[in-house]
Amino acid sequence: MSTDSPPSSAETVIVGAGAVGCSVAYHLTELGADDVVVLDKGPLPVTGGSSTHAPGIMFQTSPSKLQTKTAHYTTRLLKEAGVYNETGGIELARSEERMDFLQRRVEWAKSYGLPEPELLEPAEVADYLPLVDEEEILGGYYSPTDGQVAGTDALQWYLETTPASFFGHTEVTDIEVDGGEVQAVVTDRGRIECDRCVLATNNWAYQTGQLAGVDLPIAPVEHQYVVTEPLEELRGNERADDAVTGLEIPGDREITESMAQPPDRPVGRDQDNSLYFRTHGEGYGLGSYNHEQLVVDPDEMGSNSAESQASVHSFTEKHWTKATHPDREKSPKQAFDELLPATAGREFDATENGIFVYTPDGMPVLGETAGVDGLWTGLAIWWTHSGGYGKILAEWMETGVPRLPSGPVDTSGIHVNRFEPHAGNKGYFMDRGGMRYQQVYSIVEPRWQPADRRGLRTSPFYHRQQELGAECYQSGGWEVPQWYESNADLVSTYEDRIPDQDGWQGVNRSPIEGAEHLHTREKVSMFDMTTFSSIVVEGGDAGAFLQRVCSNDMDLSIGQVRYTTMLNEGGTILADLTVARLDDEEYVVTTGGGNSPGIHGSWLESHAPETVSVTVEESARSTIGLWGPNARLLLQRTTDADLSNGDFSYFSGKRIYVGDVPVIALRLSYVGELGWELWAPTEYGGKLWDTLWEAGQDLGVRPMGAGAVESMRLEKGFRLWGTDVDTDVNPYEAGLPFAVDLDTEFVGKEALVEAKDEGIDNRVAPLTLDDSSDVMLGGRPVSKDGDTVGYVQAGDYGYSVGESIAYTYLPSEYAEAGTSVRIDCEGRSYDATVRDEPLFDPGRDKIIR
Repeated sequence: MSTDSPPSSAETVIVGAGAVGCSVAYHLTELGADDVVVLDKGPLPVTGGSSTHAPGIMFQTSPSKLQTKTAHYTTRLLKEAGVYNETGGIELARSEERMDFLQRRVEWAKSYGLPEPELLEPAEVADYLPLVDEEEILGGYYSPTDGQVAGTDALQWYLETTPASFFGHTEVTDIEVDGGEVQAVVTDRGRIECDRCVLATNNWAYQTGQLAGVDLPIAPVEHQYVVTEPLEELRGNERADDAVTGLEIPGDREITESMAQPPDRPVGRDQDNSLYFRTHGEGYGLGSYNHEQLVVDPDEMGSNSAESQASVHSFTEKHWTKATHPDREKSPKQAFDELLPATAGREFDATENGIFVYTPDGMPVLGETAGVDGLWTGLAIWWTHSGGYGKILAEWMETGVPRLPSGPVDTSGIHVNRFEPHAGNKGYFMDRGGMRYQQVYSIVEPRWQPADRRGLRTSPFYHRQQELGAECYQSGGWEVPQWYESNADLVSTYEDRIPDQDGWQGVNRSPIEGAEHLHTREKVSMFDMTTFSSIVVEGGDAGAFLQRVCSNDMDLSIGQVRYTTMLNEGGTILADLTVARLDDEEYVVTTGGGNSPGIHGSWLESHAPETVSVTVEESARSTIGLWGPNARLLLQRTTDADLSNGDFSYFSGKRIYVGDVPVIALRLSYVGELGWELWAPTEYGGKLWDTLWEAGQDLGVRPMGAGAVESMRLEKGFRLWGTDVDTDVNPYEAGLPFAVDLDTEFVGKEALVEAKDEGIDNRVAPLTLDDSSDVMLGGRPVSKDGDTVGYVQAGDYGYSVGESIAYTYLPSEYAEAGTSVRIDCEGRSYDATVRDEPLFDPGRDKIIR
């Protein structure tokens, strides 16, 4: 619905009327929101953004469950609307490495519920795509529900069916913020007071974020696409001659007209050469990521002109005819000439360097910003996922629970508040966005790490770790040791218990991880936990506030520590936390590193009453996990505090001195061994490390990395938020009933009780392989009697129990110990058995002594 003049007020203002903005408006109004205004500075529906210059190809399969599910939802929505061409999609392999990759595609598709994925022989590919030279390929991956969206038609459909008010030719010039809350959206046609504002501006995301004082790390990048002249081989194909008749189209009309032509056969990808393709009526559309990074300064995106759409730059011939991509030997022209000989030497009816966006980690940006209440984002989203993310965002805004029709979804990897503090720097996110563009069709190894812009965030122990040969991976900008070369001598000690990991599962792994694991079980190790977050909650109402946001009983005595979950209104897990009461009105909440400070810290800050102070101490403390049978003996040498089990029991905390260093000591262990977490002010970190290190030399103290911790925590069944638990599941499904006290009142209780009363249909389950020591990789399907019933959430080898471990969620009838299942991984099928947890030290004899 459209009207002539924007109103002076609205409940919700959406900035951007492309695929995402329209989807958000559609789903908000579907949920009952009745005062929604959508603005765009371009004409409607062809605004000049990427939604109408994009070729609309939609491949659904991804290693990300959320990306796959949002893509599938989008195809179903647009197919029902009559604006989706379900031609199927085929990804080709021109190398053995790519064939292995396509096998992973099949496994991901099975895990995440895409229908009928299959691998094809070259001749079968040619049957679907007769212009492909089958001598150039080794095979293909076919997904029958892939296809192409008719972008202009889809936007028209949204405008005609959504009971919101749409205004084109309306430029947003300011977003008024007062007291940390959105007040109004100011346009060149007037001011609109609003309760909430949604930024769906993609290519202009950085600019619109700046209007509200928010740094959004979203980089525009140029991307080449051409449409050939009509080919004799395609004569007679369907044309949509009236698809854009009567529409106002900025710039080159030929681009929008060409994109409106439908495909008549499966859409295709040649990822070995960073290319994709589809028919456009009688012509072929050829898309290329196969060129050097062409990152656009987000401040220079500009507006529509008489000559061009704002997000379409002039075609650069050299990037088509020359090999400019640093990882590709062939130019786009050469690779297409070989793959699709019928297109060789043809003229182009339309050309473009279209612009779309990338984030530093390549994932979308959704949710309410931490800095400005009422400012929501739906950004870095393509047509492929636009319907699904519009649905998720609308549910999040209206109900507090991000969800698809299939159920709640995990937002940890897409949350707007996930980014580290340095990510908002233009130089950083433009470089990282360009890197993500460069590797968009690359085969990315497990645990792959970037080489540039490293060393941004280091703990006070970093120089000591470098001396010990730390192999660091980057996480949230932090340099996190995975293993230490100084421990290489331990490998021979434990070599009979450290199996080789070959093939893809063994990439970027080290046997030293296993040696550190086993050494910690026998002696004592120091683990750098500085990336973990501490959040101080203080005030007379601090206890009551924590009780309201935590699912467990927070009536703690001073010195008591308790594990809990924090739930959303739908009863699913926002975070798992450890809460320690340090004084009458002082609590410290600890949670994981990575994106936890931004997501969980900001959530607590935004929900705290005025009588409660919440301080997210990101980087304020340096922390060491001291774990192993000799941990008490080592620590006792450095402190006058009584560390006996009677005086310092498991899940308790004290303020103590370690040497001269003031420390909050928590009797906790994430690896299932006796030990403490030692939290000290950052400036004392170096001294803390040295004090422990010197005191433990004769006790066999060693450093340990995150690789060892991962395998140890899986043996103990300890959860990792964002991997084993997230907003997909509730505490009962996650095997955490002990973290819930239904005699207390907390956010999400009503929904959780309802879910419990209805019965828990799916439950977490540990699996061990029956006859293999191979490591299982995340996202691989778990089946029972030939039917996919789950997928691997996390996997590693359990060096103490001598078995390969995989955690999954299974229907309750299959989650009982002893149930036989199968896991598909890297083209091989493994027999596995459901086990009781924990697999290691079920009586907790080692951790409580």
